[in-house]
Amino acid sequence: MEIGLVGLGKMGANMRERLRAADHTVVGYDRNPEVSDVDSLEAMVAQMSRPRVVWVMVPAGGLTRAVIAELATLLDEGDVVVDGGNSRWTDDVTSAHTLAERGIGFVDCGVSGGVWGRTNGYALMCGGKAEDVAKVQPAFDALKPDGEFGFVHAGKVGAGHFAKMVHNGIEYGVMQAYAEGYELLEATDIVDNVTDVFRSWREGTVIRSWLLDLLVSALEEDQGLEKIKGYADDSGEGRWTVEAAIDNAVPMPAIAAALFARFASRQDDSPAMKAIAAMRNQFGGHAVHPDAHAVRPDTEAP
Repeated sequence: MEIGLVGLGKMGANMRERLRAADHTVVGYDRNPEVSDVDSLEAMVAQMSRPRVVWVMVPAGGLTRAVIAELATLLDEGDVVVDGGNSRWTDDVTSAHTLAERGIGFVDCGVSGGVWGRTNGYALMCGGKAEDVAKVQPAFDALKPDGEFGFVHAGKVGAGHFAKMVHNGIEYGVMQAYAEGYELLEATDIVDNVTDVFRSWREGTVIRSWLLDLLVSALEEDQGLEKIKGYADDSGEGRWTVEAAIDNAVPMPAIAAALFARFASRQDDSPAMKAIAAMRNQFGGHAVHPDAHAVRPDTEAP
């Protein structure tokens, strides 16, 4: 198929390459001319044949809304816009309505896979009308991991981003559990090598996972996580998950506690939060805050 891709950052650029590797034609636009295929949204749309599919992969919020509003003036009836960013599901209804006024379809798609998605594929959770999803399906098939799983049409508009939000909330809880276990192991002199313990859990245990693999990788690169500060940001989806739980009277103590632990990380340099920061950097390329007190390999302590 032919697809327009708006936003060629860490995720978007890799998605473009994976789509092209599957022999799809991608016209990419980014405000950075060094990575962009065209110099404007208008030029991108002009290069595409109808019906067009344009995938928006830019930061959620005002920038996504602005891009969709501009696309509404450039696209035609029968075209489809996909919001693949981490937009709040409540924004999707507004986006769909804005585009529907011009006969343009809308699909919201939660995307998980981080910097590894180009090689491993992306988990995709989408929402929207079946006929709109069908127009995007060849791209979904190319982007998803090989095998049976990794893609779901979760329901109506908003369902994809709602599913991705809950996915990220679960991610908060799982990472927090690993991080607290790491801190307890490090706090005693009972275990000789904490990294070896975590490494042993990668096979045969009920807690093995890709996040565990990534934590082991981080510990192998930086024993004791001395080079990073125990400060972990939150992308917003953890907050939205807890807010949705409150709105629907769903008890969510583990995910809520994991969210509040990230707030605590901004007050104290916690070993658990070092582990969280390390895992976020490993799976998503998220920035880490260097520890100003860490001793560089080429220097000596005063």
